[in-house]
Amino acid sequence: MSHVITMKTVTLSRVLGYVRGGEYTAQQEEILDTMREWARAHQHRIDHQGIDWGLTVPEALEHLIAGRADAEGASVGYAYYAALMAVLECTGSDPVDMGVYSKPSTCFGLMDEELRTLGVPADLLPTSYLFADFPDLLPYPVPSPTDGYPAIGYLPLAKAKAVADAYKAVLNRLDHRFSLDAKLLADKLDVEHEEWQTALKYGHTMDLLVFCVQG
Repeated sequence: MSHVITMKTVTLSRVLGYVRGGEYTAQQEEILDTMREWARAHQHRIDHQGIDWGLTVPEALEHLIAGRADAEGASVGYAYYAALMAVLECTGSDPVDMGVYSKPSTCFGLMDEELRTLGVPADLLPTSYLFADFPDLLPYPVPSPTDGYPAIGYLPLAKAKAVADAYKAVLNRLDHRFSLDAKLLADKLDVEHEEWQTALKYGHTMDLLVFCVQG
């Protein structure tokens, strides 16, 4: 099974503002309606495949909006992660394609080992952000999908340049199996750093890169 990796920028406080419960402003309610439409469309695709997670994506989204993720069941994590994707879809930038991988955790785990051997610090290794588990940033626990996908990772934008520089510094010594993917990550993160610096000058507040690894 192939897994698609995409990346987008978000403002963490804005994302959290939709999953805290309590009162929402009129502008937030408009965005919430868009999230609900996204969740219903996703559920329609799930229903078409005959999949039952024990919790629908629209139901999971309403839980998050209310500030909780307490449904029980072996597969509810899939619904909660899909609902969180709806939140990110409606609050973040347009997604950037990062590639398609058959076994991303294995591929990037091996790349971790190679980069670590070349002196790249642990907190800059690919799996440290691709699989960092964004839901851990929420103020309450969220059940995970049982097979680990979709995965939602994150990297502070303030670290993007450090990651890119670390990879570029060892590219000429990196095993050829990983050099192309490492260069792709470095190039993408360089671009995101530059765009972030420009955006800050105009008062924008995005502070986080979010990586979605989906089957």
